[in-house]
Amino acid sequence: MVNVAKRHNQDISRPFYHKLYFQVLIGIILGVLVGFIFPATGASLKPLGIMFIQLVKMIIPPVIFLTIAHGIGSVSDIGTLKHISIKALCYFLGLSTLALIFGLIAANVIQPGAGMNAVLHQSDTESIAGFVKAAHKMSLIDHIMHIIPETLLSPFVGGEVIQVLFVAILFGVALMKIGKPAKGIVDGMGALLKVVFEIVNMLMRLAPIGAFGAIAYTIGAHGIGAMSNLLLLIATFYLTSALFILIVIGSICWLHKVPMFALIYYIKDEILLVLGTSSSEPALPSLMDKLKNIGVSEAAVGLVVPMGYSFNLDGINIYMTLAALFIAQALNIDLTLMQQLSILVVAIISSKGAAGVTGAGFVILATTLSTVDTIPVAGMALILGIDRFMSECRALTSFISNAVISVVIAKSSGELDTDKFNAAFE
Repeated sequence: MVNVAKRHNQDISRPFYHKLYFQVLIGIILGVLVGFIFPATGASLKPLGIMFIQLVKMIIPPVIFLTIAHGIGSVSDIGTLKHISIKALCYFLGLSTLALIFGLIAANVIQPGAGMNAVLHQSDTESIAGFVKAAHKMSLIDHIMHIIPETLLSPFVGGEVIQVLFVAILFGVALMKIGKPAKGIVDGMGALLKVVFEIVNMLMRLAPIGAFGAIAYTIGAHGIGAMSNLLLLIATFYLTSALFILIVIGSICWLHKVPMFALIYYIKDEILLVLGTSSSEPALPSLMDKLKNIGVSEAAVGLVVPMGYSFNLDGINIYMTLAALFIAQALNIDLTLMQQLSILVVAIISSKGAAGVTGAGFVILATTLSTVDTIPVAGMALILGIDRFMSECRALTSFISNAVISVVIAKSSGELDTDKFNAAFE
């Protein structure tokens, strides 16, 4: 692994215009301008964003498999793995629940849908029919069944991240139990992992183009003016997400003496990439590599980061309760405290099926509303037009939460090289 101090010095010595975060930022700005000034051209650039995301998604299965299997295979004590896994699940379940509560409180305090007096039509039901259909396939039992792949290799062909995670854990535990006879395989996987991460570094150079195409399409297809009618909802969502990061994640970092703002700055390239593509998946391989470079053990990176992507979707959780109550307010539906709490309980369960689902936030919202039956699912049509503008915040909130909490879990589990970590942030 490249020495952290050496890589840091190389990054500082490069001109600012050669740095990835600056290039991605320029791509985003140019995308906004093209989409606003030339809407038709901007809308036609959608393939650029999709192609970049597909390129990165192509490399995600081998990155996850090799990182997890190699990390677990290198550990001699299975108790360490159990400790990390249980702690990570507890953190993620707690954070997900708090995120849902934050959305609930924000909706009640600010009431972004009050006074809208919206009326539903038949076309509203038709416009969200696809999401309702997808919601029927997202029960908790179906999600659990989906974790088990049809064959050992099918997760890699289909790009099913949670199935790759399952196979990688099995493979890694088997390597660990075999011990010394499997050392050659573990070492070979370590060498192959370096090759895979070098491919990731090559693909990341295309990030500015991908961000440019994705943003140009969003603005060109939907228009900046599409945000005006529901601006308060968007502002409430962004504000609530920022407060969640500052208050909840910030407090956890303070208790464990982890420099949250320094960490956020350290992953600025990935944050801009998530902002530009509205997806946290393209930043996953690079994030895992960066966390290892600051002293987080391979076992912790391999287990905690993919688990966070599957179970700690804080941005989606805030969105779910906030959007549900917004629809109720817009339709003049008065919800009792018990009805709001029922939405919260259902959302805790349904949100765990969001991993790897296209349009996850909208699909899981449809699942929740279909289950509680107090808010018409057709009301989702009220926010369909602006959902794309909130997807950036959903992805960004979840990404920052997972990145920072992964370091916290590693440190509290003794899986962080504190000397290497402190040296990286001096």
